[in-house]
Amino acid sequence: MPLRKRKTSTENATSVSSDAGDPAEASNDGGYNAGIAVFSYIIGGIIVWSLIGWGLDNLWGTRWIVLLGALLGAAGGFYLSHMHGLTKQRTSAGESSADRGPSKDGNSNAK
Repeated sequence: MPLRKRKTSTENATSVSSDAGDPAEASNDGGYNAGIAVFSYIIGGIIVWSLIGWGLDNLWGTRWIVLLGALLGAAGGFYLSHMHGLTKQRTSAGESSADRGPSKDGNSNAK
């Protein structure tokens, strides 16, 4: 079994910094990262607000507040992801279609 040479810390830092600055790679995984962020907001909201609802259910002796907390968490997570601009449709250049302005032929499809 051949031995491989270990990279030093300066070689690792150089390879990481050269990969991070590549704009082509950043635009390729933007949709994936936005999807993970939306998923995290929604699941995180469900978990946090369900736990709050569960605590209130135990405190007040009810059984329905946990469900209300889960729905509130899902709605809040989607609201946060929408307000952070993660649910917009993106073009291949990474901009939304609204950023480009009206169409060039003057047809705005308005009725």
